[in-house]
Amino acid sequence: MSETTEKTSLRVKGRLMSASEIERTLVRLAHEIVEKSQGGEGMVLVGIKRRGVPLAERLGKLISTIEKTPVPTGVLDIQFYRDDLSMAGPKPVVTVGALGVDIVGKDVILCDDVLYTGRTIRAALDALFDHGRPRRVQLAVLIDRGHRELPIEATYVGKNVPTSSREIIEVKFQEVDEDEQVLLVERESS
Repeated sequence: MSETTEKTSLRVKGRLMSASEIERTLVRLAHEIVEKSQGGEGMVLVGIKRRGVPLAERLGKLISTIEKTPVPTGVLDIQFYRDDLSMAGPKPVVTVGALGVDIVGKDVILCDDVLYTGRTIRAALDALFDHGRPRRVQLAVLIDRGHRELPIEATYVGKNVPTSSREIIEVKFQEVDEDEQVLLVERESS
């Protein structure tokens, strides 16, 4: 999940990927997924809301083109599965939202923009299994920035970007942000 920036205390350190670099990376990831999965048969891509969704949809289109068969994509909303909810007030009642695709017995590729501590993915796995039992779950991310707090690793990684704890990776997709790039941003010291 992309990390949001606070408008007052952040500065852009640099651009990590342009729109064309993102596109080339997604083409490479699509080919890696097809190769490792030995085709697209029984595959479903599920994007974690927000920026995992355009990632899943784009990869799904690319894989469909490569394999010449449709690859279903779904949307996973994990907001009520996060372990940091208890800090925001009383625990909400969780209801399973529609994925838009059947995952039972399928090879699911879970998609997110940035892999950081692993907590978002842990929440996504909890939410995913509330929809049924897939045959296998793999993880595809555009950026892996390290700093894991849980034993979670992506199967498919667009780019590894080692970061400090003060740095933030900001992914911008046209579908969500009306912009297309990946930025490295740093918290200003107070």
